[in-house]
Amino acid sequence: MTSPADLAGARVLVTGGLGFIGSNVAHRCVALGATVTICDTLDPRCGGNPANLAGIADRVRSIAVDIRDADATAPLVGESDLIFNCAAFTSHAQSMKDPHHVMSVNCDGVIALLEAVRRSGRSIRVVHVGTSTQIGRMIVEPATETHPEFPLDMYSASKTAAEKVLLVQAEAHGIPATAVRLANVYGPRANIRSADLGFLNYFIGRALRGEDLTVYGAGDQLRNVTYVDDVVDALIRVAGSERCSGEVIFAVSPEHLTVRELAERVATELGGVGVRSVPWPVERRVIEVGHQVLSADKAKELLGWTATTGLREGLAATRAYYAPRLGEYVV
Repeated sequence: MTSPADLAGARVLVTGGLGFIGSNVAHRCVALGATVTICDTLDPRCGGNPANLAGIADRVRSIAVDIRDADATAPLVGESDLIFNCAAFTSHAQSMKDPHHVMSVNCDGVIALLEAVRRSGRSIRVVHVGTSTQIGRMIVEPATETHPEFPLDMYSASKTAAEKVLLVQAEAHGIPATAVRLANVYGPRANIRSADLGFLNYFIGRALRGEDLTVYGAGDQLRNVTYVDDVVDALIRVAGSERCSGEVIFAVSPEHLTVRELAERVATELGGVGVRSVPWPVERRVIEVGHQVLSADKAKELLGWTATTGLREGLAATRAYYAPRLGEYVV
């Protein structure tokens, strides 16, 4: 079994560190004794929130940097031992309206980071966050990391392209880099205001405000769902594993339910509100991937990692986090 990385004294850079995944990674790294630098542009379309640093704000360095800015990025990279690349434009729907921007942020940003790593002349480990929707519609169930990739929206396409850039650069220049694909992560520090940044966290936000939840059509498509602490555990384990260099790994819970079932569970556990079906908007229907049932066998084999937080436990912890600070996340 691979143990979590020993980060005591390590210099860690978290890109997109004010966002959902990045801020949770930053909290864990601080707890493990790392010296943490965060960079984030706080693009309002990407979900970053300064409130996510509550409790560690005086223990991290937070810098407003666009990862595409090579001149600004290179010094931060050069002084780091480990990079968690969580920076991305993440909206599936909005990516179809502004494809140039999403490709620029998600691809050019990765190129800038990796070029800075190469030019540093140091062995800097890179853990890159990807998405399960890179595969598009499922051909084989459950989907593994070797599943063909035919993404249906520009966000997913940009993440596919960024992942290939990562793997090419890692192989060519000996960069210890790993891509970790995530799926429907929920929990504390998420953006719970916008459906564009993840339907499950949006459901959670509506339920916490006592509002009805809406499901497109029958909502019968299956989804893996993973609590954020489990995801962070996987990312930290990847950072400490030599076996993971050059690999692509799904870090997902084996727990999967239909979108309708997830809405009903959220309503029951968080808000006691209703769930109703509405017609599919055309622009959403054309990018819908259908069922996604994903295998985490590779993560278990390489990392000894399995998600351990069930949906009920995860939703209870999520409710406990947001209850005293809801105003910081829904305004």
